[in-house]
Amino acid sequence: MKSERQFLPLFFLSFFIISSTTTTTTTATVRIRNAVVTKIPQQFREAPEFYNSPECPSIENTQNLICSIEAVHVAMTLDSTYIRGSMAAILSILQHSSCPQNTIFHFVTSASANASLLRATILASFPYLKFQVYQFDDSYVAGLISTSIRSALDCPLNYARSYLANILPTCVKKVVYLDSDLVLVDDIAKLAATPLGENKILAAPEYCNANFTSYFTPTFWSNPSLSLTFADRKACYFNTGVMVIDLDRWRKGDYTNKIEEWMELQKRMRIYELGSLPPFLLVFAGNIAPVDHRWNQHGLGGDNFRGLCRDLHPGPVSLLHWSGKGKPWARLDANRPCPLDALWAPYDLLKPPFSFDS
Repeated sequence: MKSERQFLPLFFLSFFIISSTTTTTTTATVRIRNAVVTKIPQQFREAPEFYNSPECPSIENTQNLICSIEAVHVAMTLDSTYIRGSMAAILSILQHSSCPQNTIFHFVTSASANASLLRATILASFPYLKFQVYQFDDSYVAGLISTSIRSALDCPLNYARSYLANILPTCVKKVVYLDSDLVLVDDIAKLAATPLGENKILAAPEYCNANFTSYFTPTFWSNPSLSLTFADRKACYFNTGVMVIDLDRWRKGDYTNKIEEWMELQKRMRIYELGSLPPFLLVFAGNIAPVDHRWNQHGLGGDNFRGLCRDLHPGPVSLLHWSGKGKPWARLDANRPCPLDALWAPYDLLKPPFSFDS
């Protein structure tokens, strides 16, 4: 049964250049009874500013900039755990965009997060960035989450992608959703321009050679009423870390509710093991618009257990995605990088510890 939700947008859009702060500190805090435990701060450099090429349309005079149909709208989640990855992703998007000043970011944070601190972190490194921050109330999804094979996948914010149509303003018609553990090496406008046809809700690279049955349990496949879900579809695996979504069609089709229905069933009987991905597959697999595989060279973080090094898939590359357990910043810090982590490192804005006080 669909419940009424309220999301808390922080209507903060930075159109201005703030003063000369070149680094910022992100400090994650965890309250244990009456004590506050503070993690080691992270400080980031200020990124260079990037400008539109001459052929880019101007959106600066748009009455409501956040609603601009000329802009490329990008949605990402934002938290203190993955902030380093998010900063690298933002830099890569801007650096390779032909119209970086026409890119508007929509950051979704947990309602329990320090949104002001996260916002200040983004502003200090990207003082010119056009963005808005929204708070997602974890309680709306916490009761629907079932434990998965990796605890990081159980974070409520990991499910925010299912609620973008509710969170973002209704004037935002189309959005590119991106995970925080990736970098682009191509113009995001090309991805945003993916045609969705007359009725497709989302677009993503499909991987039909993957073992689709492995994403669901024997309980699912042995139940005819459940396994027939895919009877009329050529269902293939797709990764939900890179998607182009028509939010208007999503809202009209009430797809958040469709995803929640599968999550509610999962609470009653175990039909999958892998976090927020399977409900997307149940609702959309076999009925999405195709995207070239170059736009999601995923799995670079290895599997969900050991995070071993992996090679690129054959073919050209527009987006590198460290999905899986291993993250490039963690492996670089541990002096155990995989070869492809060197492709992420140039976008890392973290200030080295020895320069914190310089």
